[in-house]
Amino acid sequence: MAQRVKVAGVGMIPFVKPGTSANYDEMGSTAARMALEDAGLSYADVEQAYVGFVYGDSTSGQAALYRVGMTGIPVINVNNNCSTGSSALYLARQAIEAGIVDCAIALGFEQMVPGALGDIYNDRPSPLGRFVEIANEGSQNIDAPMAIKVFGGAGAEYQKRYGAKTETFAKISVKARRHAEHNDKAIFRKPVTVEEVMASTPMYGPLTRLQCCPPTCGAAAAILVSEEFAKRRGLKADVTIRAQAMTTDFPSTFTEKSMMKVVGFDLTAAAADKVYADSGIAPEDVDVVELHDCFTANEILTYEGLRLTPEGTAEKFIWDGDNTYGGRVVTNPSGGLLSKGHPLGATGLAQCAELVWQLRGQGGPRQVENARIALQHNLGLGGACVVTLYERA
Repeated sequence: MAQRVKVAGVGMIPFVKPGTSANYDEMGSTAARMALEDAGLSYADVEQAYVGFVYGDSTSGQAALYRVGMTGIPVINVNNNCSTGSSALYLARQAIEAGIVDCAIALGFEQMVPGALGDIYNDRPSPLGRFVEIANEGSQNIDAPMAIKVFGGAGAEYQKRYGAKTETFAKISVKARRHAEHNDKAIFRKPVTVEEVMASTPMYGPLTRLQCCPPTCGAAAAILVSEEFAKRRGLKADVTIRAQAMTTDFPSTFTEKSMMKVVGFDLTAAAADKVYADSGIAPEDVDVVELHDCFTANEILTYEGLRLTPEGTAEKFIWDGDNTYGGRVVTNPSGGLLSKGHPLGATGLAQCAELVWQLRGQGGPRQVENARIALQHNLGLGGACVVTLYERA
């Protein structure tokens, strides 16, 4: 019988601009200690560790955790592009659910450099080569940075298909900043207007600079335990992972020549459908969501991929205010990647931390009233998508 998995503790350090952070091992160890303290456990209680990072040498996970303790436990390093943090969480959850261990840590960190993301190794084929080829086929600017070109192309396709106004994309950034105003761990907290967003530097398709997430440095962690372990140790672990799914690309990513598919719409929809089916919880039951808003275009697509609103209706969903406080479901109360920042390996676990705080009622000024069901979406091109559904007991 599968073990019920509880989130016993979370930790997150403030995200900062590249060049201003501590080194990755210090950031990682700090987040790990915070999660352990939050759980009321010691590192000696942890039986396995899953550590996510994208830009770093192998065994960087050990280097970070050795600053916390050296107990000989397995430390598994994880790299799944932007979904790395949630991939680490997925593995830790599997180990506990299968009854292999009772206590595991998922840790993510990233020490990044300024500027757009790019390949590190240029002497071998890029794993994103097929994605870039499709983006270049209809590109308005073949020299644009890869991520901006891919997601901007998806936004342009969405506009063409459904007639969405350019202002609709800008409203996502306005919401993100408004939410982040109350998040002391976010990097961009100053409110902006639709006019300011649209007047910022054009990037690609409907995207302007203020609609693109910044590279940042940071770390976050979660302690997962079995329900039996939590009871035995007297832990206050009120948050349960009710369901979780990971998907990778389907043939449609490449065969349909759709930029919306290239950036993972089908991955998101398949993972979300599995989570709803496994949990017995419907999209309309979700109170709060942290989703992968690396660009405003992806947030719009993800509303529909997660079944929060039917396909083609995201614009109305946004203009009706159903994506924020007072609406149907609060999306990215943290400010999301657009305002909080996006240190790749840490992002998925930072989303987890925010949702755990929301379900515990620890959201402070950004608390979602009576939050009981939370949904997390973390996407990485190449590709992988992890969707996680949490429930407060």
